[in-house]
Amino acid sequence: MGQMGLVSAAILAERAAAARNHSEPGAGSISLWGHDEDAARTVAVSRESPRLPGLILPQSVLITCDAGEALNRADLIVSAVPVQHARGVWDRVRAFVPARAAVLSVSKGIENVTLLRPTQVIAESLADNPDGIPRPFGVLSGPTIAPELARCRPATMIAAADDEQFSRRVQDLFSTRWLRVYTHGDVLGVELAGAMKNVIAIAAGIIDGLGAGYNAKSALLARGLAEIARLGGAMGAPPETFFGVAGVGDLATSCFSPEGRNRSCGEALGRGRPLAEHLASTPFVVEGVATTRSVMDLARRYRVDMPITQAVHAVLFDGLDPMDAIGLLMSRELKAERVG
Repeated sequence: MGQMGLVSAAILAERAAAARNHSEPGAGSISLWGHDEDAARTVAVSRESPRLPGLILPQSVLITCDAGEALNRADLIVSAVPVQHARGVWDRVRAFVPARAAVLSVSKGIENVTLLRPTQVIAESLADNPDGIPRPFGVLSGPTIAPELARCRPATMIAAADDEQFSRRVQDLFSTRWLRVYTHGDVLGVELAGAMKNVIAIAAGIIDGLGAGYNAKSALLARGLAEIARLGGAMGAPPETFFGVAGVGDLATSCFSPEGRNRSCGEALGRGRPLAEHLASTPFVVEGVATTRSVMDLARRYRVDMPITQAVHAVLFDGLDPMDAIGLLMSRELKAERVG
C-alpha cells in the first residue's frame, strides 16, 4: 500500500463521514486494497503504515487483500499503483471491476515499451466493450508530496477528465478544508506533466548532490519546464497546462522538497552513490528512473530536443559521471531562449 493510496483513502473517508453527518450524497464505504497480506493485516490492526508515519486511517476504511471484496460494488476506483506495475495489477483484478465503475489515476509515469500513460494502460487492460457506455477515466495530479498531505498541510491538485461531470465529481470528493482541487479537461497534458517532472527532479537532485547551488537548480527548473512543454506540445497537449498547478507547480515541489523520492535519488547519484545501490536501499518506487527511458523514446518518436532528459538518461543508464553531464549541458551551443 503506497503513500498516495493511503492518503487517498483517508481523504475519501473524511469526505464520506462528512456526507453521512449531513445526509448528503457521496457517503459510500471506502476500501483499500493491497497485494501484500502481511502489510495489509498490520495496517488493518494499527490503522497506520510505516510508509507514511503520522497518517491514521479511520476505522471506517476497509483494508483487504481480497480484490473482489474491495472492488465488486465500487463506483469509483482510485489507482495508485506504480506505472510499471499497473498493467499486471489491473490484469489481475479486472474480473472484479464493475462495468460502470469510474477510474481515477493518481500515478505518475509512462509505461516502458508501450509509452502509454497511466489511464491508457488501465483502459487497455480493462478492454471494455467499445460499443458500450464509455467508462469515465480521469487523473488527479499536482504538487502533492504525500507526507505533507498526511499532515494536512495546504495543497492544490488538478482533477482532469474528458468528462467534465466526472472531473467535478472528483473535485467534490477530494476537496477538503486544506486541499483545493481544480478541474481541467487536458488529461494528456496533466499526465505528461506528472511523468516528466520526475525526470527533471532527478536532475535537480544531482545538482544538490554536487553542491552546484540554487542558481543552477533554478535554471534547471526553467529549462526543464521548457523541455516538458516542447514534448507535450508535440504530442498535442495545450501549452498552458504545463504552466499551471499540474505543470510548473508539481515540478517546483518535486525539485525542491527534501522528501521527494526522485530528487533524493538524484542527490544520491550526485554524491557518487551507484543507482542500483540507492534503489535497493529505498522502500519506495522511484518512478522517474523508468520514466526517463520512456521520455527519451517519446522524444525520438516526436523529434523533440530534450538535452536535460538526455543527460539524466546517460547518468542513469550509460555510466556518465554527473559532473560531466553538467559540463555537457553548459557547453551546448549558445542560442536565444525558447520556451515550448
